[in-house]
Amino acid sequence: MITSKLTSKAQTTIPQAVRAALNLHEGDELEYRLEAGRVILTKRANETMDDPFRTFDEWHSNADAEAYAEL
Repeated sequence: MITSKLTSKAQTTIPQAVRAALNLHEGDELEYRLEAGRVILTKRANETMDDPFRTFDEWHSNADAEAYAEL
């Protein structure tokens, strides 16, 4: 059994075994589904339709952010 504790601010650390099983990385979104008194935790699927430029990694530099900050 894998466990974790809840902090006073309702936060917890997702144990490494769970992160590995779900292939979780920084910035990933999680989805919680309640079923019969249990919680099903899954990695939220990437929805690229909301940001069509999300896949263009070459446009994510600090220089680009500065150049387009005033637009």
